[in-house]
Amino acid sequence: MLARFRLPVLFLILLLAGCRAGGPGSPATTVASFFSKYENREGFKATEWSADLLQRLALVKAAKLLGGSDLTNGITGIRSARVISFTPTTSSARELAAQGLRAEAAGILQNNKYDPLSTAGFGGSNYAISTRGSGNSVSEFAALGTLPDVADSFVLVSVQGNFTRSQVEALGKYLPQLVQATAK
Repeated sequence: MLARFRLPVLFLILLLAGCRAGGPGSPATTVASFFSKYENREGFKATEWSADLLQRLALVKAAKLLGGSDLTNGITGIRSARVISFTPTTSSARELAAQGLRAEAAGILQNNKYDPLSTAGFGGSNYAISTRGSGNSVSEFAALGTLPDVADSFVLVSVQGNFTRSQVEALGKYLPQLVQATAK
């Protein structure tokens, strides 16, 4: 009689283990899955910047005034950009921050072979920028940082396009202002 229940019990145990592995406590494995996991949760705000023609033209004109060719070429190289910011407003949100939100995002970048462009603040900002590409050619960069004057906040910026490392550095100088403007 015990042998008859062994297979259903084993199946139930495997089913429960599989549900737990895919639950909300499991870490994301890619930048896209990180956005999917958190974008609709309490305390998070996700924004996507598309590279439509009018926005790009306005940005290029501003870049010519502000920063020169690396910034201008960096802006024109953007295909898409996503920002997710986190502001802990409740006790459950603060608990999430304490559980290692930044460590989860940093682990994704490390496991997906992003190369650190900077480990500390870059260009006077509080963002650590990592790139993915080959040699001087960058196809994607990600930046981890915080919102100014918000304790335990978190920001992840993911930008896809065609860049050089110097263009990413030029874009990185203006990331804090762009993120702050979209986080409001």
